Order: sequence, then structure tokens, then C-alpha cells
Amino acid sequence: MNLSTPPSRGAGFVISNALADRLFGWLTRGAALFTLALLLGILVSLAVGAWPAIRQFGVGFLTRNAWNPVQEDFGGLVMIYGTLVTSVVALLIAVPVSFGIALFLTELAPVWLKRPLGTAIELLAAVPSIVYGMWGLMVFGPVLARYVQQPLQALLGDMPVFGALVSGPPVGIGLLSAGIILSIMIIPFIASVMRDVFEVTPPLLKESAYGLGATTWEVVWRIVLPYTKTGVLGGVMLGLGRALGETMAVTFVIGNMNQLSSLSLFEPANSITSALANEFAEAAPGLHQASLIYLGLVLFLITFTVLVCSRLLLLRLQKNEGRNT
Repeated sequence: MNLSTPPSRGAGFVISNALADRLFGWLTRGAALFTLALLLGILVSLAVGAWPAIRQFGVGFLTRNAWNPVQEDFGGLVMIYGTLVTSVVALLIAVPVSFGIALFLTELAPVWLKRPLGTAIELLAAVPSIVYGMWGLMVFGPVLARYVQQPLQALLGDMPVFGALVSGPPVGIGLLSAGIILSIMIIPFIASVMRDVFEVTPPLLKESAYGLGATTWEVVWRIVLPYTKTGVLGGVMLGLGRALGETMAVTFVIGNMNQLSSLSLFEPANSITSALANEFAEAAPGLHQASLIYLGLVLFLITFTVLVCSRLLLLRLQKNEGRNT
């Protein structure tokens, strides 16, 4: 037997491979189509359930702040405002903190500390959201009211503009409290993604920059971030999606008040998810239930719009690569 000659493959083997490849292609295509069909089905079901409210209030539902189940007068402005404000506050806090964590873990932390600290940060994502909500209501809320809100009200309360920004009952619940709790919840997601994408930067690029005399900040800003901007933006969008869809933690600390009396972050408010959690189980079939489903449809469209905008931003960044080099 000639060992240098590979054994011949029969026609049946070639046919079976071709059939397996074709079957694999059908399965992957079917999975993609199933995902699109599921997404479309969710959208259609929300639109059908919300149709009575859409027909009654139209687009004006988005700009009305009334919410009276007794008189069947509904508007989603308060909930939409609360959802957007708490998510923006969460991002403003979580993104810099996550960036600092990822920078420390990849560039500054000693070897013996990287793994335990990274694991501890990732464990924060495993804490149930209701635990965050209870901790925010029982522990963080009183601390925020006593050491932040009351001193700010004593300092700025008599000023015409700044006084309105810190107004509200000093009980530690409201938009700011909900935003801070959300930031704590999304930090593990954003920090983990940032750390992982920072680690894929070729060491040769960083070592070359250090060899030219660049500081750690210059290496991160000019080498690591441009190389990993797609992954960083994806991590931020992941955190934003988590913040937009969070329910129980926000329900505990936002106050659940359908009011928009001032622009203060300390005022109790409401969000789309907390309104759905509090009222949907007890909503009677009809306009009340349809209005809640309308809120769910709005949240779905907000999340979809955020994802589309992030995708367009990524395409623009990729298109402009190399222009300034």
C-alpha cells in the first residue's frame, strides 16, 4: 500500500458533503428569517393591541401628560420623559466609569488584580434587578436625600432657576435616583465589553506608541479607541438597551407619579416600564389596556430607533476611517 497517496473519496462522500452544506445553509437562513418574523410579529401584535388608543389619541398621545383611567384620558409624555431622562442619566454616569474600569484593567492593573477585579465587576450583572431596587429604596434613597438633595436645596433653594432644578420632597426617590441605580446596573455590561475590545488591540501598536514616548492616555486615546471604536459603541448601546428596558429597579425608586410639574431630577416621576409593571395586570380591557400597549409600542420604537442610529453612526465612522491619517 502506498502511504504517500491519500485514499480516494467516493462520489457518495462528495454528495453527502454537498447535502450537509446545503442543509446547513437552509438552517442558518431559516434562523435569520425566524428572527425577522418574530420581530415583525411582536411589532404587529403591539400595533393591533394599541390600535384603540392610536385611533382615539393618535400621535398626540406622545405629547399629552394626562393619565386618568377613570375618565379614560391618557397620554404618554410623562412616561416617555421619565424613560429617556433616566436612561440618559445612567449613560452619563456609566460610560465614564466603565471606561475607567476597562482602562485600569487592561493598562494599569497589576496581573494579580486583573482577574479578581474583572470577575467582581462581572458578578454585578448577576444581581437580580429587584435587589437593586430594594437597595435603592431602603439604603441609597435616604443617603441621597440627606447628603445630596437637602444640602443642594439649602444652598440653591432661593435661586429662581437653580431652586427649581433641585426642588421636590427630600425622600430620595425620583428621576436622579432611578438614573443612578440604572447606571450601577449597566456598568458591568459596558465595562466588560470595553475591557474585551481593549484587549484585542495588537500589542505591537501600543508598544510602538510607548516607544515613541506616548503616555498611557495618549495610547488609549490615539491607538486603542480608534482601533476598537466599533466594539466600544456596541457596548454603550448594549448598556442603553438595558437601561431602556429595566423594570423592577426603576419601579422601586422612581416614585411612580404621573406628573411633570418641573424639570427637577429629584421629583417623583414615572417610566414606561414601571407604568406597565404597576398597571397592566389590573387594567380593564379597553382604552386603558390599549394605552398601556401603546406605551409598549413606543418603547419598542425608541429602542429600535436607538439601534438604527448607532448602526448609522458605525457606518459613518467606518466610512471616514483613514481620512485624517
